[in-house]
Amino acid sequence: MESSYSAADLKFTLFTILIIFMFSPAVAYDPLDPSGNITIKWDVMSWTADGYVAAVTMNNFQLYRHIGAPGWTLGWQWAKKEVIWTMVGSQTTEQGDCSKFKANIPHCCKRNPTVVDLLPGVPYNQQFANCCKGGVVSAWGQDPSASVSAFQVSVGLAGTSNKTVKLPKNFTLLGPGPGYTCGPAKVVPSTVFLTTDRRRKTQALMTWNVTCTYSQFLASKNPSCCVSFSSFYNETITPCPTCACGCQNKKNNCIMSDSKEAHRKGVNTPRKDNSPLLQCTHHMCPIRVHWHVKLNYRDYWRVKVAITNFNYRMNYTQWTLVAQHPNLNNVTQVFSFDYKPLVPYESINDTGMFYGMKFYNDLLMEAGPQGNVQSEVLLQKNKDTFTFKQGWAFPRKVYFNGDECMLPPPDTYPFLPSSANVNLVTYFTLVASVLLVILSIC
Repeated sequence: MESSYSAADLKFTLFTILIIFMFSPAVAYDPLDPSGNITIKWDVMSWTADGYVAAVTMNNFQLYRHIGAPGWTLGWQWAKKEVIWTMVGSQTTEQGDCSKFKANIPHCCKRNPTVVDLLPGVPYNQQFANCCKGGVVSAWGQDPSASVSAFQVSVGLAGTSNKTVKLPKNFTLLGPGPGYTCGPAKVVPSTVFLTTDRRRKTQALMTWNVTCTYSQFLASKNPSCCVSFSSFYNETITPCPTCACGCQNKKNNCIMSDSKEAHRKGVNTPRKDNSPLLQCTHHMCPIRVHWHVKLNYRDYWRVKVAITNFNYRMNYTQWTLVAQHPNLNNVTQVFSFDYKPLVPYESINDTGMFYGMKFYNDLLMEAGPQGNVQSEVLLQKNKDTFTFKQGWAFPRKVYFNGDECMLPPPDTYPFLPSSANVNLVTYFTLVASVLLVILSIC
């Protein structure tokens, strides 16, 4: 009996599976940070005459992806006809139509409010714990104490008990650009709080969580960084791949580094749409990471890592660089960066995070003479497994600010010369030396 399943049907099925995979939440899975997410927690602290007062806390549980300037933007859709009476520690970007209210005017009447953090320096009575940082949130692996942002919201025209309140839906998070996908709000056990004297516990009247995960595919169709390689044992410098970050808009958003345009006043001014202005390069990436195998000792080897910013309109604060390399389990010393090993799986210790020292080099300036940071790393050799052959000295993966960088093709890495070539070079060097001695005598 012949199958009625044709080749066309098979192609269609495979295409469907591919589309489902590409647009499913599984795309957000990061093998180097499998538990990384941003969790938004709503704690109802008290009931009011027509609603509730809630503390909203945003916890960034991502090891190496932070939210930089201009900060996060949080949105949702109300389940009923709720309004926001007041906010502390944040504000909505629009008030909406509040014309039906005569005496007390709500802070926001929009069905789908958009909330942003307040800027530093606001009056004390407008502040809330962990608020007012301009929406900047550190990565949990870099600075856990600064990986939290929070505000208070008073909601009206809502339920007045945990049986009548309706959870908001359709949550969105920009951090600061696209890339995050938020799941539905889910009721969880009420949060327990400890008083300042640590002698009494209280708890929220109701708590729900929203989990948001990041996908680089959703953030941008092109990478935002690339990697180049070089070594002491090979004169070949492996550059970033051509058009690694896309070259479609090269004429519109790139200028030569030595042109008058690059030094014109105002060229560094950020745009509202965060559009980049890049130095013209063959790779057209805002960030290039260069990994140079510098020195080889008997028991150690030394690497120089340099990060260069080619964007004239972007300073990178609290930047992070993650590398996956089999010898990172034997890091002996890091000279100009802070370093923290990342162990996403207990049995594997081959990933580490580099980041700038506070008040020293944690700010990567825009393109120009100051637009780079660099450090050197000393690694101990494992004599049973160590080798420079076949590109072993170079990382398998590199991330900058949480986005994976494009690496050169493996066959272009600076490999060790073959032993035959080494012996041949040594032979000709010896012959040349002998000839020089004979000529000098003559």
